[in-house]
Amino acid sequence: MKSRVLIADDHELVRTGIRRLIEDLGCEVVGEAATGEQTVDLVRELRPDIALIDIQMPGIGGLEASQRVRRFEPDCRVIILTAHSEGPLPRALLETGVAGFLTKGCAFEEMQEAINRVAAGERYVSRDVAQRLALDAVAGGESNPFDRLTGRELQVALMLVSGETNRDISEALRLSPKTVTTYRQRILAKLEVRTLADLLRLAIQYNLTAPDQTA
Repeated sequence: MKSRVLIADDHELVRTGIRRLIEDLGCEVVGEAATGEQTVDLVRELRPDIALIDIQMPGIGGLEASQRVRRFEPDCRVIILTAHSEGPLPRALLETGVAGFLTKGCAFEEMQEAINRVAAGERYVSRDVAQRLALDAVAGGESNPFDRLTGRELQVALMLVSGETNRDISEALRLSPKTVTTYRQRILAKLEVRTLADLLRLAIQYNLTAPDQTA
């Protein structure tokens, strides 16, 4: 039986490339999403077996989208796609229960293996990500300042560095403006930075985002 797959990425060209790969694997692509909100809506509507979700998307982003998919459609297995193997995101996402984690530079054979194993009920972590997590565990202690943040704080930080305003974040995450302001202050304090510009520089330094993905 074919796995039914949803592709979520804000770049149409990337979605087209992934669609071809997925179809070559014998899977059925049931839908495509370009934002975090659209991803959640389509998963609830189409109920795919697997959702391939890019971590860097407009709106609520891939982190929040994956958490909502896990909450609303627990039978949908989430595989995260990212351009970065380093930073706090792999650990944070795996802790939320996503089924897989792939880098966009992975080989066709690795994507095939990931989808097959996830479809069979297993978990799969890209080899370079797994190596990074293992090295961090061996090193012990805090290897990245963003590891100090909770999952929700990390999500707010992601949205801040992508240029979302407090109002945008409040509406997207269904939080009061006062709560968003509190999160913002707490993030800056935990990371020992004073301004959003400082936060952006730190995010680029630790591969939380890339210069061309910031506002």
